[in-house]
Parts: sequence; structure tokens; C-alpha cells
Amino acid sequence: MKLQQLKYVREIARRGLSVSAAANALHASQPGVSNQVQQLEEELGLQIFARHGKRLTALTPIGQSVVEMADRILMDVENIRQLAADSKDEQSGTLSIGTTHTQARYALPKAIKQFSQQYPNVHLNMVQGTPTEIAEMAATGKVDIAIATEGLDKFESLAILPCYDWNRSIIVPPGHPLLKEKTLSLEAIAKYPLLTYVMGFTGREQQDQAFIKQGLQPNVVFTATDADVIKTYVELELGIGIIASMAFDAQKDAPLVALDAQHLFKPSTTHMGIRKGSYLRAYSYDFIKLFSSHLDKKTVESAINL
Repeated sequence: MKLQQLKYVREIARRGLSVSAAANALHASQPGVSNQVQQLEEELGLQIFARHGKRLTALTPIGQSVVEMADRILMDVENIRQLAADSKDEQSGTLSIGTTHTQARYALPKAIKQFSQQYPNVHLNMVQGTPTEIAEMAATGKVDIAIATEGLDKFESLAILPCYDWNRSIIVPPGHPLLKEKTLSLEAIAKYPLLTYVMGFTGREQQDQAFIKQGLQPNVVFTATDADVIKTYVELELGIGIIASMAFDAQKDAPLVALDAQHLFKPSTTHMGIRKGSYLRAYSYDFIKLFSSHLDKKTVESAINL
């Protein structure tokens, strides 16, 4: 039995039983992957995958157990590598972060700058995607840490840690009637075309629930994953915007105006997802604390080692 064979089996299971997709992901040839899987099955004397002709159709019951064990073995192998790397040099290596545009653009820069100054020999690899995409990357070990507001709780293999709470602002062009409102209300906001985040991004579901609770149906005419895009089209007067307050800078975003809406919406929480059982390099704990000061090493270790 070879570790490479276990990698092939695990990747095929992850890729919906597609040998070609697994081969592409692992930079191997499709015939080579198929051959190694068959050799492993022959060595073990069991079928990991059910087949119809040459096509894989399902994981067998015992094959499911093999995949789960392979995943644990491969995680332990990677943990050993990380442990060895720490023992040789705690000041160099790679830290991979999966996150959304909003976090990358507005929440992470300060921590990234401080970390880079503290660890100039650590390569930071930031991968952006949807909340579900980055959660899956963390769950499968493709990134060390996932940071998002949604999506992380869909993966039981992730330890989820709260980082910070945030709320929303209403973005309007200069001279807009909402600027004359003494007390901003959802009823007043719902009178205008709305530009906001795509469903599944940046607290959109929680935002919508506030309107539903008041029996309102806002007229959402434009959605985007990027607050900067929303602001651009508010400036073109397509409507008013609802974005995370951290995504607005009064000087940089002038002449647009932000109206505080925290009294209208429940705060949302940005979380960090880390694969349970994984070994984090020493510098990873420092990065986590720089990003969210209440998450010390003891707290993080307790979460990922449950």
C-alpha cells in the first residue's frame, strides 16, 4: 500500500467518482490513477468502488470506510511534515488563507501587513472564492484557514471560531431624500430600488430577514459579490446600496454618503474555519491572533483538537 494510492482514492471520492477530474487535480494521468486504484484493491482483496464497465458508479460500504481512514492517514502525514518544518525553522513557510472579497479587501489588510512584517520569510497565499468554496478548501486541506461570514457551518470537519461582529450601512448619492430622514427606517429604505450582495454573501440572508419580519418586500434590482461594484452603481443612481459598513470610506468613496443602519439589522459575525485535527504551524497562531485578538493559541487548539 502506497500513500499515493490513498491520495488517488480520496481524490476520486472528492471529485464525484470522476477519475479524470481526480487525475487533473493531482497532476497525474487518468490511466495511471485507474491502475493504481486497481492495484490497491487487488492488494487489499476488496472493492473500494462499484463499477459499471470501466465507469465508477459508487463507493462500496467498505470503500467508504477506506476513504475515511485514508483521509485521516494523509492528514497525519501532512501534520508530521508541518511539525518537522516547525522544528527546523519557525520563521519560514507558507500560510494559505481562503476568504471572500469583502474580507480580503476590508478586514484582512491590517493583520496581513503586521504578519508580513513579523514573518518576512513566510509566503502568504490568499485564495478568494464564495463562502462555500473556501469552506470546502479548508475542509479538504487546500487552505489552512477559511474566513467568511457564511458557509463554514456546512462542513462538520471544520472547527468554527467567531472573529468579529459587523453591521451595515445604506449608501446613497448626494442629495438623496433619505438624507432628510430623522430616523432611518426599513419602511423608508424599501421605497427605493436596492443594490446589495448576492444571496449567500456577506450576511445577505440575515439582512433579508429584517425586511421579512417587518412584512416588507424590498425591490432588489442589482446584486454583486463586491461592495465596490455596488457603490459604483449607486453612484450611477440605479438605486441605494446596502453594504457592510467596513466597506465604506467617507473620503475615498465621496461623493457617496453612508447612513448608519445598525439599528435596523442584527449584527452578522465573521468566522474562521480550520480543519479539525490539523497541525498549525507556530506562525499560524500568531496570524490568527493578529486578525482576531481573542483567539489565542489555547482557544484555537481546543477547538481543532476536539
